[in-house]
Amino acid sequence: MRCFGDGDPLYETYHDTEWGNPVRGDSALFERLSLEAFQSGLAWITILRKREAFRAAFAGFDPQAVADYDEHDVARLLSDPGIVRNRAKIEAVVANAGALVELQAGGGSLTELIWAHAPARRVRSPRPATFADVPSSTPESAALAKALKTACFRFVGPTTAYATMQACGLVDDHLAGCPSAR
Repeated sequence: MRCFGDGDPLYETYHDTEWGNPVRGDSALFERLSLEAFQSGLAWITILRKREAFRAAFAGFDPQAVADYDEHDVARLLSDPGIVRNRAKIEAVVANAGALVELQAGGGSLTELIWAHAPARRVRSPRPATFADVPSSTPESAALAKALKTACFRFVGPTTAYATMQACGLVDDHLAGCPSAR
C-alpha cells in the first residue's frame, strides 16, 4: 500500500514517479516551489488536478516569462477558474520568478540554493510508520526558507520549504512498507 494516492490514478502516478525523487533544474524547481506555495492550506490532490492549468497560466513556469507578468496578467490569473485564484499566492509566484531571474543574473541558481540545504541523510532511519511521524518542518527547511527569503522569494516558510524538499527528493519520507520506499 502506498503512503498516499491509492485509488486515484493521477495521485498514484505522482506518488510512484515524482514524490521523493530528486529534481534539479531551475524551471522544474520553480514549478515545484510555486505549486507547494499554492497548496498551502489545501489538499495536494487539488493542486495536482489543476497542474496542467497552472502550467498554462504560468508559461510552463518559465521564470523569465513569469517575471515579466504585470497587473493585467495578475487580473487574468485571478479570473482563471483552472487555478487557485488567490491574489497573494499569484503575486508571490510572479515575485519569485523575478527573484529567480535576479539570482541567475548574479551567477546563482535555484538548484544550487535549494540543494545546498539538503540534509546529510535523505532517508530517516527507521522510516516513519505514519505521517504523524513525519515533521512538517526541519532545521534544514527553516534554513532553506531563510535563504529563499534573503534572495527575495515570498510565501516560502519552513513548512512550504519542507514540502518542496519532500517533493523534490532532498528528503525521502515514503513510509515504511510503502512500495516506493527504497
